[in-house]
Amino acid sequence: MVRERPADERMKKNLIGLVHNVPQSGSYAFSESSADVMTQVASIEETLRSLGYVSRRIPFSRDIDAFLATFREDPINMVFNLCETVDEDPLFSGHAAAVLELLNVPFTGSPSSAITWTMDKAMTKRILKACGIRTPKYLIYEGSPHFNAGYLTFPVIVKPRFEDASIGIDQESVFESEVALKEALGSFHERFGPLLVEEYIDGREFNVSLFGYPTANVMPVAEIDFSAFPGEVHHIVGYRAKWDASSPEYHNAVRRFPEDLPPPLQGSLEKIARECFHLFMLRDYTRVDIRTDRRNRPYVLEINANPCISPDAGFVASLAHAGINYTEMVRNFVEFTSLRSC
Repeated sequence: MVRERPADERMKKNLIGLVHNVPQSGSYAFSESSADVMTQVASIEETLRSLGYVSRRIPFSRDIDAFLATFREDPINMVFNLCETVDEDPLFSGHAAAVLELLNVPFTGSPSSAITWTMDKAMTKRILKACGIRTPKYLIYEGSPHFNAGYLTFPVIVKPRFEDASIGIDQESVFESEVALKEALGSFHERFGPLLVEEYIDGREFNVSLFGYPTANVMPVAEIDFSAFPGEVHHIVGYRAKWDASSPEYHNAVRRFPEDLPPPLQGSLEKIARECFHLFMLRDYTRVDIRTDRRNRPYVLEINANPCISPDAGFVASLAHAGINYTEMVRNFVEFTSLRSC
C-alpha cells in the first residue's frame, strides 16, 4: 500500500477553487470554443472528487466584488485557473491570474504576465524575433486604408491579433494575392479588431507540449496529418477543424505522434519549445505550435500559455502518449501548486 504524502493530506483538508470565465448563453459565433471551458471545469471537478478533494466553481467576470467575496467566505488555499477571457473579451485573459497573485493564492498554470504576452500574437512575435527564434514574417493591420503588404511573400494568412482557439481563422483567412487581401481586410477588421497578416508557411505542423514544475519536461511531439485534405484546401487547423464536428476539416485534420522524426528535427523542435517556455516565463504546462517549411526550417506560430485541458484536447493527448492519464495530470497539477503554497 502506498502511503499518502503529507502534502496531499494537507491539501485534502482545504477547498480547491475552479476559477473560470462565464460563457454567454445560447448559440452565437464561436460559441463552441467559449463553452469548452465548462467541459474543462466539469472534468477537473470530477477528477478531483475521485482523488478525494473538495472543489468549488468560482466564476470570474467584471464583478470583482463577487469574486473576492468567495475568498472571504471559504478557506480556498489553491486554484485551478481555467479563465480564458473575461466576459468574452480575450484582452483580459490574464486578469484572473493577476487578481490571484494580488490575493497571494497559488494557482495552476502561468503567471499573469506570461498569459498576457502570449495572448497578443504581435507581442509574442516581437519577443521571438528579438531573441533569434524564427517566426513567420508579419504585418499588423489596424484599419488603415493605406496598408502595404509588399514586405510579405504571398500567400499570407490573416489572424485576429488577440484571439485564441483558432477564432477567426479558417480557409477564408488565406490569401494568394495582395489584391484579394486588401478587398477582405476591412470586413476582417470589422469583426475581429486588430489583425496579424502573416506569411503562410506551407509545410508540416507540430504541437510541442511541456509539463512540469519547477522544471518542465517536453512531452511526445504531435503532428497534424493533413494528408486527407483535398488538394485545393489549405493545410491549417482553423476553427472548423477544431470545433465543427460536421465539417470535413474536423475529421481530416488528424493528430498523430510520429516515431520516425529525423533526430535533428526532433531535437530542434524540443529545443525551441524549451526556449519559448523559459523566454516567456511560462509555468506548469504549455503548448508551442511550430511549422516547418520545405527546407525543414522551424517557425513558431503560437505559444499557448495555458492550453485547453478538456479530456479530448491535444495537450492531454500528448500526456497520455507519455503514459500520464487524466487523473495523474490533475494530481500533478495539485502537487505543482501545493509546492508554491508552502
